[in-house]
Amino acid sequence: MRSSPVADLLAVARSPGRAARIPGMEIGQTARRTRTIRKRDIELFTEITGDRNPLHYDEAAATASRFGGIIVQGGVTSGLLNALVAEDLPGPGSVFLHVDWNFRAPVKPGDEITAEAEVIEARADKPIYTLRTTITNQDGTVVLEGTALVYQESL
Repeated sequence: MRSSPVADLLAVARSPGRAARIPGMEIGQTARRTRTIRKRDIELFTEITGDRNPLHYDEAAATASRFGGIIVQGGVTSGLLNALVAEDLPGPGSVFLHVDWNFRAPVKPGDEITAEAEVIEARADKPIYTLRTTITNQDGTVVLEGTALVYQESL
């Protein structure tokens, strides 16, 4: 039976010394990305995933909820970290091996969110990095925090 690309990456992560670390990634290195979230982002995410939770669409239900109004799907929020990892830190060729994220506060249409990643660990024998990940809104409120383990394929 043929293994999957994810299984292959996990095997690389577990095996000793198969791939060397990519130069230039250092402990403490950071990157940021900012985006203003629009109602259209909710619609696009729904088209992709089918997530039609009333908290994302039904103004009356969402207003009556503990959130006090429409909220954005968690995948829209965390998606900014996907772009940050794929484009900035570590950059092209990077994939998540594991994430541990806590959603701390809701994001609403019109919020400006900033994703930040910081390298907190870098394996010497492989291009595998642990990142501290945080997303804050325009008021400085942490809406997501946690860590991510990423692998960077040399392209």
